[in-house]
Amino acid sequence: MANLIVVGAQWGDEGKGKIVDLLTAHFDVVARYQGGHNAGHTVIINGRKYVLHLIPSGILHPEINCVIGNGVVIDLSALKREIEELGRAGISCEGRLFISNRAHVILDYHRAAEAADEERRGQQKIGTTNRGIGPAYEDKMGRRGVRICDLLNEEHLKNQIGENLGQKPAIFSDGRRVEFEEVYQGARLLGFELASYFVDAAEYLNLAIDQGKRVLFEGAQGTMLDVDHGTYPFVTASNATAAGACTGTGVGPTRIDGVIGIAKAYTTRVGEGPFPTELTCQLGEEIRQRGQEFGASTGRPRRCGWFDAVVVRYARLINALDTLVITKLDVLDSLKEIKICTGYRYQGELLRFFPPEIRVLEQCKPEYISVPGWNQKTAGIQEVDQLPQPARDYIQRLSDLVHAEISIVSTGPDRRETIVTSPAAKLNSWLSLRA
Repeated sequence: MANLIVVGAQWGDEGKGKIVDLLTAHFDVVARYQGGHNAGHTVIINGRKYVLHLIPSGILHPEINCVIGNGVVIDLSALKREIEELGRAGISCEGRLFISNRAHVILDYHRAAEAADEERRGQQKIGTTNRGIGPAYEDKMGRRGVRICDLLNEEHLKNQIGENLGQKPAIFSDGRRVEFEEVYQGARLLGFELASYFVDAAEYLNLAIDQGKRVLFEGAQGTMLDVDHGTYPFVTASNATAAGACTGTGVGPTRIDGVIGIAKAYTTRVGEGPFPTELTCQLGEEIRQRGQEFGASTGRPRRCGWFDAVVVRYARLINALDTLVITKLDVLDSLKEIKICTGYRYQGELLRFFPPEIRVLEQCKPEYISVPGWNQKTAGIQEVDQLPQPARDYIQRLSDLVHAEISIVSTGPDRRETIVTSPAAKLNSWLSLRA
């Protein structure tokens, strides 16, 4: 019985939500292991759109249980809204959603602190969502965070919030003050309202695995936004790579059977930071519009560029990817020629490894190869032999360049608009998507 991790192989927004939803039918539990409500996973089922921010995409399958692990930082108001929105859509979380009592909580002063820090940075800003995710992780590492288990201990909660407020900016950018009583009472009340969801998630997940149940681990963001391995400091505040699944849930690495990477057929990133293959011309805008490249959480336009094999090779290395999924192939349908970045040159020298220094990455010149486009519709195709030959050649070229098997190709946003490729040996050894 396989326990698998799904991880983004670029800068996030690779379409993990759809792929997790697609795979969920073959699992018993889906567990989210890091990030906050700055993530947005969009899933379209029979034409109906669902956008999830904290709750794993598996919740859309009524027989599947979902876990929010200790590695996630939780905005209680956002979580409550998401539960209520799902309820209005006919999807109940009762008895199926479990939240780690060790997860940390985002409070008003975290949002105020993040906005103040971004304003202080000026032109060097990170481009965060100002939702308090980074400062909540800072408090976690500073050993002053408020955890889910603290919400039900009123005296401890009151003392912890009081101490933290004394160390934080107490004013939002719009002039509104962060008031102790409002923060304390809001956290306390939401804690009691949501208490039925709180569990020891590590115990829950390990017991499920002991019982032979299959767990799918879902990350947010992508490899290049990982706080240790991404394009630092233009990163998120947590470990978005596969290793984060273990620390973020309390499930040991020997219990993981494989890692699935997700990458778009091109590249996007949101926020600030270097982006070697970015297209700042009209073509970049056309790809943005065709791919609907706007943040699911914030609506921010995503920067678009050619597929970067250097990035995805690095992601394969860092995550030990067993197989790769390519999404949004159909967005390239109208192009007569497509470029792929195969390497970086820095000061005339071809780099052997992905550079850790931002100042180096900013000066890297991508080396491209050009391949013919297919200039015909692939949207909705569900069989690989129905793809135009140039599209099949493109997929094979990506596989060769990143040294990874490509087992799934997405040709549209709906669950059904998916191809399982013939060489999907590792994937088929874990599950049968055709069943």
